[in-house]
Amino acid sequence: MPLENQEGKNVPQVTFHTRQGDKWVDLTTDDLFKNKTVIVFSLPGAFTPTCSSSHLPRYNELHSVFAAHGVDEILCVSVNDTFVMNAWKQDQHAEKITFIPDGNGDFSRGMGMLVGKGDLGFGERSWRYSMLVRDGKIEKMFVEPDQPGDPFEVSDADTMLKYLAPDHKLQESVSIITKPGCPFCAKAKQLLQDKGLQYEELVLGQDATTVSLRAITGRSTVPQVFIGGRHIGGSDDLEKHFAV
Repeated sequence: MPLENQEGKNVPQVTFHTRQGDKWVDLTTDDLFKNKTVIVFSLPGAFTPTCSSSHLPRYNELHSVFAAHGVDEILCVSVNDTFVMNAWKQDQHAEKITFIPDGNGDFSRGMGMLVGKGDLGFGERSWRYSMLVRDGKIEKMFVEPDQPGDPFEVSDADTMLKYLAPDHKLQESVSIITKPGCPFCAKAKQLLQDKGLQYEELVLGQDATTVSLRAITGRSTVPQVFIGGRHIGGSDDLEKHFAV
């Protein structure tokens, strides 16, 4: 398995065939990397479990943090065609990530990361890795260990962030359950925004139901706010929490 670290080398010169709307658009290596600071994370396949549940979502979540530390773009590369990659992006609501279809495996092969997954019926796919690229030159690579299966130990977003900004302290995760037209929900969201906190919003009727609301919080009113795994409560409770 050719898993050679490529630090100090330039990324392969490849043309990617992408579908944007109803048009074919070719993107070259220069289009993606020239005069830019770019994070790449590459994975075995769209819609696969680890890729969808962990690898991709965390990079999407931390996009603004990486941007604040000088990263211009985050690329997700997989040996899939552009239609599959576009569908996966839509399914994952990962609008902050640029999905790159390495359909023929040319980029992965040039990186020395194309491996056989015939035992799974996948054919040739990319090994899982991440890298920081500045103006086309690979500064840092995190390559998953050469072990059976699909190890996921070092190519994650948090490991990359620790390399790029070792002193950065991430905010606690914040989630708020709301419903459309709720003034108390608007108040709570404004309180979070005033504190500079990023949050994930779960909308009743769209992302959750009142059954889930009662099961999770023991309450039937919105908003309900969670910070760092702790249930804070409604907008008045949130205001009291910040006043402490």
